[in-house]
Amino acid sequence: MDFTFNEDQVALRDSVSRFLMNEAAPELLREIWETGGGRSRELRAKFAAQGMTGLSVPEAYGGVGLGDIDWALVLEELGYYAIPDSLVDTAYVATTLMCQVDEAAALREQWLPKVADGTARLSIEHPVNPYVADAHLANVVFAFRAGAGGALELHAVPGAGLQRSSLTSIDASRRLAALPQKLNASTRLLAGARAQAMADATLDRASVAVAGRLIGLAQRMLDLSVDHVAQRKQFGKPIGSFQAVKHHLADVMTKIEFARPVFYRAVLALQRDERHRAALVSHAKLACADAAWTAARKGIQVHGASGYTWEVDLQMFMKRAWVLDAAWGDRAFHKARLGEALVRDDAPLGPAATLS
Repeated sequence: MDFTFNEDQVALRDSVSRFLMNEAAPELLREIWETGGGRSRELRAKFAAQGMTGLSVPEAYGGVGLGDIDWALVLEELGYYAIPDSLVDTAYVATTLMCQVDEAAALREQWLPKVADGTARLSIEHPVNPYVADAHLANVVFAFRAGAGGALELHAVPGAGLQRSSLTSIDASRRLAALPQKLNASTRLLAGARAQAMADATLDRASVAVAGRLIGLAQRMLDLSVDHVAQRKQFGKPIGSFQAVKHHLADVMTKIEFARPVFYRAVLALQRDERHRAALVSHAKLACADAAWTAARKGIQVHGASGYTWEVDLQMFMKRAWVLDAAWGDRAFHKARLGEALVRDDAPLGPAATLS
């Protein structure tokens, strides 16, 4: 059995990495985040020109039509370069949702070509993740809400005229909002069991998207820390030569190497819609969050207090790791979900579950 990515997937990863290295350097992102809206139309247009906004859009609508596995390496790169959430929410999570809902055919015709060319944004509100990213720019918000009878409903709410209550975040790149307005039947797409199934699938896909970016963030913070300890000197020697510092960074590398295959396994379960998908996704979210949290903590230890300052790049990735750690279900949520799966009679345990 071949567990490696194919040449096209690796080439896509390399292409995205080269593009982001030039177009999303930390100093450029800082300038964008300090603007009122916190987003750049020019940068979004460049993403579209590279085909990144159309990766999940079917070819019939001007996209590429890639699946979950194709996104895995791209998600790591988007985390590594600290690209804001809304690109993934629009191009991957919400686009896939729109493609899987038969009742959204008219919405697909209207919005998917614009998603592909970078001129439309989609956002998501979910009971597990109620704070909507980039709601102030969204053309459509997909909202999972409890209906009058308590059953879950999926609504597609036009962004024009949408009520929003802005929220602050420790991550300067995030633009979050709560949506206080009530919804009615005019925007409803699904209700009951079908809406719940779509909510579960969206939660898993969004959690995987967060996990992949957390791996990228962990790797970036490790790389920044390695560069720092190679240049910073004490007692006439680089501090990276001290054994205690080496141990700190080795701990981070170990966490990353153990989390990455767990993430890849969850992506495979997502694409194949496996029976134990939720447990594998929660495992990945926990492992990747732990790796990123460890990378942030050890990075601060080797940088010292300067690592918190705006001028030092580490703080950008550290704060993103902190907020993504709680996005789409915090650790308590995913531990509970994983725990429930492991005590069932058909628990996904042993090599047969891992390599099925």
